[in-house]
Amino acid sequence: MTRVGAVDCGTNSIRLLVADIDPATGALTDVQRRMEVVRLGYGVDRTGRIDPEAMRRTLAMAAEYAGQCLELGAQSVRFVATSASRDASNADEFVTGVREAFAHYGIAPEVVSGDEEAGLSFRGATGDLRAAGIPGPYLVVDLGGGSTELVRGLDTVEAARSVDIGCVRLTERHLHSDPPTEAEVGAAVVDVEAAIDLAREGVQLEGVATLVGLAGSVTTVTAHALGLTSYQPERIHLAELSSGAVLRACDELLAMTRAERAGLGFMHPGRVDVIGAGALVWREVVARLADLGVDRVVTSEHDILDGIALSVADAVEAGRTST
Repeated sequence: MTRVGAVDCGTNSIRLLVADIDPATGALTDVQRRMEVVRLGYGVDRTGRIDPEAMRRTLAMAAEYAGQCLELGAQSVRFVATSASRDASNADEFVTGVREAFAHYGIAPEVVSGDEEAGLSFRGATGDLRAAGIPGPYLVVDLGGGSTELVRGLDTVEAARSVDIGCVRLTERHLHSDPPTEAEVGAAVVDVEAAIDLAREGVQLEGVATLVGLAGSVTTVTAHALGLTSYQPERIHLAELSSGAVLRACDELLAMTRAERAGLGFMHPGRVDVIGAGALVWREVVARLADLGVDRVVTSEHDILDGIALSVADAVEAGRTST
């Protein structure tokens, strides 16, 4: 068994997974899984820089995660950073802070390309789908804070595209009222539709058997569609819903005030102000696939974080093999 650490630092949240991975089967067993909303990407779309307070929050949590990896005996760790640190002009400060936090492991944050991000998400998400007999081909949609990845495949990635729409980015661009006005929603929809059209140039949407949604916006929509009164990952993971049920849940969350969202038992406090935009993006993706005859929508709690952990285990095993 190989014990590894994986960190996914996105636009809205930072997440840690410490896991034991069986090198023979690739089976992954959680040791520790956690998530904090640090909003690293706050204002980056507008200013081009990471906000100082967001930087402080994120680096403090990185240091805490590094300590937990050491305490739990992770042999190797990979820290993947996504959209916000790709876009920011002061990314060097972020890189230095993470390098210092994880000095024991000798790593720095890896700002992966959209294609690699898509591949990691697909690998993390689809293992349980195949094991559960959920049919492919799959369209895996990883809906983040600053970007969204659309990945098609069965056993491996066939095609992928990253587009610059996400719950934080669209909230900052368009959804300023509480609740959003019809005009604000309309402007956001134009952006999302254009992004789906762009993704469709490289990723075939026809012939998909199962639409798979990943990340916090999708899991939150799913919790609402299931009528949960608290966040229950075991109920959410591999939940299968009709497109109609998902669309209703998205519309309801988008129409709520922030106070109404905050009163939902499953809602993470750090997601209250951006879930409207997340629900909007997911609604438009689900509607586009429904128009193509796809009515099976599955949510996965396993995503890029699991893919990162598996990639770390691969590297550890490759190192053992070459020595």
